[in-house]
Amino acid sequence: MSEKTVTKNKFSLSKAFVYLLLTVGSFLSIFPLYWMFVMATNHNSAINKVPPAMIPGGELVTNFQNVLNAIDFFGAIWNSVIVSTVATLGVLFLCSLAGFAFAKFEFKGKNFLFVFILVTMMIPPQLGLIPQYIIITKLDWLSDLKAIIVPGLIDAFGIFWMRQYISSNVPKELVEAAKIDGCSNFRVYWNIAVPVIIPAFATLAIIKFMYIWNDFLWPLVVLRDESSYTIQVALRGLIDNYVRDNGMILSGTFWATVPLIIIFLLLNRLFISSLTEGAVKS
Repeated sequence: MSEKTVTKNKFSLSKAFVYLLLTVGSFLSIFPLYWMFVMATNHNSAINKVPPAMIPGGELVTNFQNVLNAIDFFGAIWNSVIVSTVATLGVLFLCSLAGFAFAKFEFKGKNFLFVFILVTMMIPPQLGLIPQYIIITKLDWLSDLKAIIVPGLIDAFGIFWMRQYISSNVPKELVEAAKIDGCSNFRVYWNIAVPVIIPAFATLAIIKFMYIWNDFLWPLVVLRDESSYTIQVALRGLIDNYVRDNGMILSGTFWATVPLIIIFLLLNRLFISSLTEGAVKS
């Protein structure tokens, strides 16, 4: 057997091994969602038996109807859509502006401010719970969606992510040429930087939207009125202290996850593009 054939066989084996690992990883990632769907379509008795049901049942509509009877599901979904969308758009705009300033401008204290922002990422958000609650109370924003939207309009990771992406993908020469032509700083950002960093927007949008959508602790603290509940807080109402209907609980959880899947599928191509951008550069 020639050396070329041996090398080709080794390459084929390593490629097959990589595909095997990817297949196993994909299965492990998708299985929890599948298992949640199976439980959402089965009666409570089928879920609790040993071994539990592993194929979808016929109780999907019944379980979801029980969810609608227990909580204002669509109202909570709508509140979550408003909060997540507005906060995500705010983060994309403000963090990209800050990232552009840190990446392309020179000003006094720039490095210190950037390091300070990075340090805040190491502080657990729970430590700011009481001060934020006091501020929200004084602003009279309890049970108001502004109490969730406004604190989420800026994000340290978003600034870091945008700064790194803009530094690598927006040429300094192009910015300087635009300034020579008389463009203001904001116009340089809007006309030159923004079209280039669309993939970075998609990545940050997915991360931030999912974080706000899944946030439970802060909305639980500041939202007192049931009409203002986000979906994560509303789902808590499905848990009964005496009788636990797992089919109903998992049905509500499954349908609350569907918007996240839709957002990821819509932005998937741009998300992958942002992650592979550096790998295809010469």
